[in-house]
Amino acid sequence: MIEVLFFGCFLTFVNADGVADVVLSCSLVEEGAGLGGMGGGALFTRTPATLVLRDVPVGPDESLDTLTPFVPPSVPDPDLILFENKVSSAEIPNAVMLLHADCNELEVMCEISRYAPRGLPERSDPAYFMVSLSVEGLDISTSLILQTLPVEKDQSTLTQNKLSLPLSQSGTLQTKVIFLVFSNINSVSAPLRGDVLLNCGFKQEETSLAPEVGLEWRLQHRGKGRKVLEMKTELDNTEGATVVHGERKGSSVDAAQVLREGNVSMSLTELKVGDEGTYICTVNLGNFHAQQVIQLHIVQPPQVSLSEEKLILRKSSPQTLSCHCAKYYPLDTQMEWFFLPPTETEPKLLPNQGSLSSHRQHGDGTFSLSSHITIPPSFSPGTKITCKVSHPALDEPLYVSIVVESPQPDSYWWVLGFLVVTVLFFYQVMK
Repeated sequence: MIEVLFFGCFLTFVNADGVADVVLSCSLVEEGAGLGGMGGGALFTRTPATLVLRDVPVGPDESLDTLTPFVPPSVPDPDLILFENKVSSAEIPNAVMLLHADCNELEVMCEISRYAPRGLPERSDPAYFMVSLSVEGLDISTSLILQTLPVEKDQSTLTQNKLSLPLSQSGTLQTKVIFLVFSNINSVSAPLRGDVLLNCGFKQEETSLAPEVGLEWRLQHRGKGRKVLEMKTELDNTEGATVVHGERKGSSVDAAQVLREGNVSMSLTELKVGDEGTYICTVNLGNFHAQQVIQLHIVQPPQVSLSEEKLILRKSSPQTLSCHCAKYYPLDTQMEWFFLPPTETEPKLLPNQGSLSSHRQHGDGTFSLSSHITIPPSFSPGTKITCKVSHPALDEPLYVSIVVESPQPDSYWWVLGFLVVTVLFFYQVMK
C-alpha cells in the first residue's frame, strides 16, 4: 500500500442538509513491465489520482461553516485523474470518519486500480475500478467497486489521456459505487480456547447485481492456505436456499444477518494455536467479488512461579533459584531478575542474569521457559529477589518475589548445645 499523509483538511461543504464532500489523494496502480532476469519481474506503476466522495452525511454536531466547497479545475485537464463519486449510490461505511482523518494527522491509504468483472471483457463499457481505502489508527478498511457513468459526448468532450475514458464537462470521471466489502477490524487478538468474531460485511446498490451471494473465508498462515467456511444464499430469502459448509469445526455465519444487513462476519469457537493467521473474507455477487483481510493473533498469558517457597542462605555453598514461565503463546517472552537490598528503596537489575533453559513446546502449541540464577552465600539477608516476566498477552509485566532469609545454625551445633543444656539440667536436679 502507498501511504498518503494529508497536510490539509479536504472537507467540502455541499449544502445545508448535513452533507459534505471528502477529497482523497490516491494512487492509480497499474501493472507495468519490470526488469527481467535476477533483478525482478513485473513492477507496479503509481500515478497520482484524486477521489471525490460526494454528499457524505455528517452529524448534527458538525460545524459546516468551516467547510469550503470542492471546486473542479476551472479548465478541464485531460491529464488529471479525478474520480467523482456519489456516496449515496451505495452507502460507504465509516465514510464520515474520513472527514477528519487528515486533520488528525492519520495516514489514509487509497489505491485505485482497473477492475475486470468475471465474464466481461477487460476494457468493457462501462469501465470498472477497484478502490482500496484504509485509515491507520481507525482500524477500518473498505474495498469499493466503481462503475463509470455514461457521458453525453459532443465535440467538446475530452478524453482522459491515461485511461482513455470520456470526461464530464467539469473534467471528472463520474462514477458510482455498485458494490463494496468492508471490515471494522484489521487485526484482533483472542485467547487460546476462547471465541472470536471476525468482522466483515458487504453492500451493493439498490438494484441487485445478482440473485445469489457467495461467501468464502480462507486462512493463510506460514505459506499454507485452507478454506474455513463457504456459504451460498439467495438474496430473496427463499426458504432452504442457504447452503453453509464449515470445514473448521466451530466456524459459523449468521445467515439471517447476511440477508438482512449484509453481515458476513464469521464466529470461531474453541480457538487453537493453529487458528492463528491471515483470514480472507471474499464476497461474490454475480460477476463481481471483493475481499477484506483480517489478522487473528492467538494469545495465552504465562503462568509464573519460583522454584522455592522459602530461600534460606547457605553459609558454605551457593544455591540455584529458578523462575518458571509456563504455558504461554506466542513465543515472545522476556524474563529479568531484580534485587532489592534491605538498606535500599529501589530495586536494581541483577548483574548476573543467569541462564535460560531451551523453549519447551506442549501439545496445545504453548511454550514454557525457565530462568536460573545463582544465589551466593554473600547475599545480605532480607534482600528481596524478583523475577519479572513480560509477554504480549499481558497488559503489564508479572512479578514474583522471594525474600532471602538468614542462614540457620548447623544442626551439629544445635545437637551439641542441646546435649550440654540437658546434662547441666540433670546435674542441677541430682545435686
